[in-house]
Amino acid sequence: MKIPNQASALKFITCGSVDDGKSTLIGRLLVDTKAVLQDHLAGVQRSGETDLALLTDGLSAEREQGITIDVAYRYFNTESRKFIIGDAPGHEQYTRNMVTAASSADAAVVLVDAIKLDWANPHLQLLPQTRRHSLLVNLLRVPSIVFAINKLDAVADATVAYKNIAGALEKFAKEAGIKVAAMVPVSALKGWNVVTTENNDQADWCGYSGPSLLSILEDLPVTPAETDVAFSFPVQWVEKFHDSGVTTQGRRVFWGRVATGSVEPGQTVKVFRSGQTAVVSQVLSATRQPQGKAAGHSAGIVLDREVDVSRGDWLLAEHGSPEGQRQLSTTIAWMDDEPLVAGRLYWALHGHRWVKVKVQRVVHRLNVNTLAEENATALPPNAIGHVTLALQEPLTTLPFAQSRILGALVLVDTASHKTSGAVLVN
Repeated sequence: MKIPNQASALKFITCGSVDDGKSTLIGRLLVDTKAVLQDHLAGVQRSGETDLALLTDGLSAEREQGITIDVAYRYFNTESRKFIIGDAPGHEQYTRNMVTAASSADAAVVLVDAIKLDWANPHLQLLPQTRRHSLLVNLLRVPSIVFAINKLDAVADATVAYKNIAGALEKFAKEAGIKVAAMVPVSALKGWNVVTTENNDQADWCGYSGPSLLSILEDLPVTPAETDVAFSFPVQWVEKFHDSGVTTQGRRVFWGRVATGSVEPGQTVKVFRSGQTAVVSQVLSATRQPQGKAAGHSAGIVLDREVDVSRGDWLLAEHGSPEGQRQLSTTIAWMDDEPLVAGRLYWALHGHRWVKVKVQRVVHRLNVNTLAEENATALPPNAIGHVTLALQEPLTTLPFAQSRILGALVLVDTASHKTSGAVLVN
């Protein structure tokens, strides 16, 4: 059965531990769907063989070291769907890049390298980075998580390996509360079960008789727009009608993207933080055509009177919008080289609004191996934990479980300006 919004382009990422074959898998998808030109293929030859990973590893440092450092986006399509792929790095020190890509993804393909595991052991242990990336994409509310068990062509008994690794993944997912959309055995290098199920001339390879990875991706839903939440709109840019002679409405257009809900002319909105209210006179599209807009779409909003609104302010529904908060209970994925400790000050970015925040308390740290919540006074690099934040000015937030947009912040170091943490409001 096809998903109703399956016609929309699917944005997905590949993630997992280092050298699990993420770049090779994407290269295989691009080659087997005829999305790569011949001259591009000719440029990624090594010893007469096509190095599929080089199709996405574009930085010179990536090619020299054979690793992925930054997220590389590639595009391809099939007869039934368009795809945007983000190739996320597996190294711990580049976790921030993976989190950035996952924050806007519709799906995540978590690769698991069979040859790195004790695949013959029914009680095998998964790699820490596999567990960490799975926890992160689940925390970031990526709607669909697919486990792809790779390199099964290189083990002595692919059926036993797939059964044991799949069992370990199912056990981990159940303990972590991760809803798995699908699990599929693949060989990215040889192309088995990636685009088609015609692999090594064996029926039911690994005891698996389901669809190929591409067939699974073709049927996944895109992230639904948050239309069931009250209207909210972060103002990104203010444009003034210098020559406007209209006196029945304001002389400025507030541009941005509708975060939640929808907006129509005649709707009463309030400005956060001033609390002033006004009525929407016009809602403009990117081509300046008047039309209502729902969550996920860019819009220009004109109010019925002049109200003090600047970049970083929010236009909110008059009723049903969250109140401003000056203290937040959060879950933080920490990505800075310096640990997160109580008392430190950071900039927080929410929508287009910057606010100073102070770390009040590190409540606990999540052990990615045992999933236990351990007492902690700091969060080291790549750790996940619960943290209480105090804000210099209030922010209008919702729990991340209710809204991916209103419930997300980014922490930025005040001195180095590095992105330090991804914050999810509890």
